[in-house]
Formats: sequence, structure tokens, C-alpha cells
Amino acid sequence: MAMTRRDLLASGAAAAATPHLPAGTQAAAPAGAPAPRTTTLRGTLAPGAPDFVEVPLDVPPGVSELRVSYTYDKPPVPPGTPGNALDIGIFDPHGTALGGRGFRGWSGGARAAFFLRTDEATPGYLPGPLTPGRWHLLLGPYSVAPQGLAYEITAAFSFGPAAPEAPRRYPPQRARGRGRAWYRGDCHIHSVHSDGRRTPAEIAVLARAAGLDFINSSEHNTHSAHTAWADVVPPELLVLTGEEITTRTGHVLAVGTDPGTFVDWRYRARDDRFGRFARAVRGAGGLVVPAHPHATCVGCAWKFGFGEADAVEVWNGPWTPDDEVALASWDATLRGGARGERRLPAVAGSDYHRDPDRVGSPQTVVLADDLTRGAVLAGLRAGRCYAAESDRVTVAFDAVTSHGAHAGIGERLRAEGPDADVRVRLSATGAGVEGCELRLVTDQGVVLTVPAAAATAPAPLEWHTTPARSAYVRAEVRHPPTAPPLPGAPAALTNPVFLEAP
Repeated sequence: MAMTRRDLLASGAAAAATPHLPAGTQAAAPAGAPAPRTTTLRGTLAPGAPDFVEVPLDVPPGVSELRVSYTYDKPPVPPGTPGNALDIGIFDPHGTALGGRGFRGWSGGARAAFFLRTDEATPGYLPGPLTPGRWHLLLGPYSVAPQGLAYEITAAFSFGPAAPEAPRRYPPQRARGRGRAWYRGDCHIHSVHSDGRRTPAEIAVLARAAGLDFINSSEHNTHSAHTAWADVVPPELLVLTGEEITTRTGHVLAVGTDPGTFVDWRYRARDDRFGRFARAVRGAGGLVVPAHPHATCVGCAWKFGFGEADAVEVWNGPWTPDDEVALASWDATLRGGARGERRLPAVAGSDYHRDPDRVGSPQTVVLADDLTRGAVLAGLRAGRCYAAESDRVTVAFDAVTSHGAHAGIGERLRAEGPDADVRVRLSATGAGVEGCELRLVTDQGVVLTVPAAAATAPAPLEWHTTPARSAYVRAEVRHPPTAPPLPGAPAALTNPVFLEAP
């Protein structure tokens, strides 16, 4: 049976099904160069080991290529007891201090080996100088069996002249757009640069086939993919550069950071360090978006709070009960936003890793002034967006007063008074929508449910309220329920229209 996205999360990042061997061709050593040299490092980690263990590795002068492979034992464990799972990465002589100045790559548990050269590196790792001195292999014991975790690391050094460094090129920050329009995107996608199975070039093709206008590069704990998109992006696709910061107490998307931005992940909520890195994301122009905040796998549920967030992912891949919890928890925060306090927009992402995951299912549809990094991020930040299961679903949702004031998704409507009439309009079109039901939700809960067939263009669903009765209104398009009393999976969800009065 194929491993689904949810299965992957539940198994832990370090327990990926099939390790990927590093790409690249090992160059023959030039005549007169020192013979290749190999170093073997062994150790055992006990249950309760630190989250990260630094293993020193001395790199001698004249190294043109470094290859690292590792193995660890996997003894049998009783049912329900986590077995051994070990992640790996590497830091150069710039050091391992928090912030990542010496960061040279991370593959988690997705690979059993990697290589580094000045001109090329295994996906997940950064090419560049192999500076002689004290490097550190970073081990991440995701889980340790009661018997302990014995590991063996082999580092192979090849010598000779270093190849010229490859120039760093990044994808354009503008794509061929339609001016102010609704653009479809997926901000949560993984490629071979972390634990995905597709190359960036393959993902670009899948994204366009899914009707997407933009995607976000969101590899686990590495920014190595940022340069990989430069030559594979079609002119109609905007690639935002980011990262999925995968800590031991929750995952968070950095969306649309400056190309080349790395964000460290080596802390827990109890360490009180997240604010520093959230500010670094925003300082690099990006958005801080907690991912699958109520996922049930180890380390996946969000424990940092939402004070530093810019949006929240309430729909992650195929709809499951933890998405329903995420939606309800997010909705509970909206009342404060209606009083003028800071509130978080909701977004959706596929969390694509491999088939049968689908790029763009679900997707976030954002109203932006153009298909540029700045415009798309502004639309997401403002909540001018809705989530849809695919590009086949389109939603129109707004509110108007009797005097002609108007507000759309994510906006605020100021009525003449608390009892002034507000007309809410909703329509949904696309394949499969005719079998759905339309729901309007306010701060009081679900206030209206009708079959979608009763609200087809050109006559949308209309409902009347006042600012006194409804602090906000948002819309849902739901498939029929399959496990009552839970509602059916959504075909679409909108951010609210907030209602205000003098």
C-alpha cells in the first residue's frame, strides 16, 4: 500500500520509507593528488538523548569532495513503543550556534548518504567551499528504542583542485499575471530537497496541471531548493521561497522569505526562542504560518501559541478530523478580530510529498494586485483568500449595506449602525459543488445551511443580518457527511467578512 501524506507524518520525519542516495558523479582524483581517505565514527545514544547531538568531523586541507553515509540499528520493540529513528545534517567550521551560520544541509531521515562539493551537493545540502577545520555532523534522534541507538557514520574525503563555485540564481519574484485577480496557490509542498519524491521541475509541471499560479518552496529545515527553481519555472508560475521549520513541538511554514533565507529549527516551545525566528521570517519579507496545528503525530502539534503568527493552516492535505479541530479552533479566535484586534487569516496547503498526494489539493485562492511575491503575500496577510479542494471550485462571497458599502473576503464592512441591514451573498461553482451544501457561519456558529443547488448563478444565496447580530460571517461549501455527526469534508472555506458599526 502506498504511504499517504498522513502516514508519513505519523511515522515521523526520520522514518521515511525509502532512503534516497545522493545525486552527482564522483570525479576521478587528478594525478598526484592524495589518495582518498575514510573516517568512521561510532557511538550509541541512550533513551532520553538530547534532541540534537553534535559529532565532530575534522576535514583536512585539499578536500575536493566530502561524502557521508550512516547506518543505525533498529532492534525490535514492543507494540506501541517507538523504535529507533535518526536524522542527520552537517555544519561547517562557521559553527553550530543557533541561527545557522555554519549550516550546510539537512536531510532528516530521508537519505542514508549525502555529498558536498563546491559546485554541487545532494538535495537538501548546500554546495560551497570545503573549508578545512572542525565540522560537525548533526544527529537528531527522532526516537530512541529502550535498547538504545547505536550508529556508524562513514566520511570519505577526495582530494584535488576544487571545482569553481556555482553561481546562486533564484526564481523570479514576478510571474505572468492578470493584474488584480484571484490567483491559486499551494504554500506547502515538498520536493527531493527534503522528504518528497519529485524534483522541482516535476513539481512545476504538476502545479500548472493543477491550475496553480504560485507555490511556496517549503522543505523541512533547509533552503537548498531555493536555487533549484531558477531554471525550471514556467513564466506563468510564481515560486515563493520559504521553508517548513520542523521543530520538536510543532511545524511552521516560512512563506515567501527572501531567496537564500535559512531559518533554524533547533528549539522547543519551552526554550522561548521562537519569537526570534518568527521575527527573522518577517524581517526577510515572509509570513509565519503554523502548519497542521492539531496533527496527532509526534512533534507535529503546534505548541508555540499564535502571538507571532501571520496566518494559520487550517486545511492540510486530505481532510481529516484534526483539520476539523483546526478549523474550529481558528474560528474561536475570530471574535477578537471582529473587535479590531489582531486576527489570523486561514489558509490551506496540500503538504505534497509523493503520490497519491496531489499538488494543489487543497489550495489557497488569493485576491492580489498582480502575480508578484509582494502582491500575493499582501493578499494572504490581509486574509483576502479562501481555500478550495481544487481549481474546479470557485467561490464568490461578499456583504453589502443598503447604502452601497461593500466588503469582500477578509475585509471589514462598516454599516450605518448596529441594527443596519447587511446583505450577505454567496455562490459556489465547479465540478462536484452541486452535491454540496452551503453554510454561513458567524460568531454564533452555523446560522444557515442550504443545498448548493438552491443557490446557483445568476442568483446567489442571500442572507440578511446586522452588525449587532453577527460580528463576522464566513462561508463553507461542504460535501455530504460520511461520518455523522461530523460534517462532510469541505469543497471550499472562506475567510470572514467582519461587520462593524459606529
